[in-house]
Amino acid sequence: MYVEWGARLVGAVVWTHSPTGGGPGRVLPDGCMDLLWHDGRLLVAGPDTRAHVTQGAQGPWAGVRFYPGTAPALLGVPAAELRDRRVALTDLWPAARARRLTARVNAAPDPATGLEEAALSRAADTAPPDPLLGRIVAALDAGRPVAATADALGIGARRLHRRSLAAFGYGPKTLARVLRLQRALALARDGTPLAETAARTGYADQAHLARDVRELAGATPGELLRGG
Repeated sequence: MYVEWGARLVGAVVWTHSPTGGGPGRVLPDGCMDLLWHDGRLLVAGPDTRAHVTQGAQGPWAGVRFYPGTAPALLGVPAAELRDRRVALTDLWPAARARRLTARVNAAPDPATGLEEAALSRAADTAPPDPLLGRIVAALDAGRPVAATADALGIGARRLHRRSLAAFGYGPKTLARVLRLQRALALARDGTPLAETAARTGYADQAHLARDVRELAGATPGELLRGG
């Protein structure tokens, strides 16, 4: 069972997941990065460009999911270096530092609480994210074209691309596709017909929506809506 709730850290949610043994799971691209706990170890999940299929890792999981653009400053790693990867924290940080944080999380009343406390502590010692990053996400999530976003923010297309790679793990066009996917699935899960969903989220038609969903999620819209 998967459960999530708002973190005390702005721009993050805390979640837990206990696999039921019903086969592989599917984590869809959302532009986010996660600090994960599993079996006493800490890992970092980078931003995905396609669905990540989970299998073989039994037992409970916990995580803090950071909204797009917020994790690299906290973790000290450019997002592009972690794209489509799950990496042990010991591979990213000096060993002693990673061991201290892992021990702190494992000593907490529960892993989710430990992860949230760790994120809050990191945030207190780190400069806040550049407000420009939030403006980029907001513009793309509203369906604004990439060129128009760059012009509106006054940063130029090349600078927008560089900033996006470091903060989000991929260029603004990919980020826009991922955010559009999430908007479309939210509408469809609320019962909006797929043709209407496609029109409201900027796809050319329902077939375009279906192709994009299959490329990014590795499944058809129907399979996702059925929980497949």
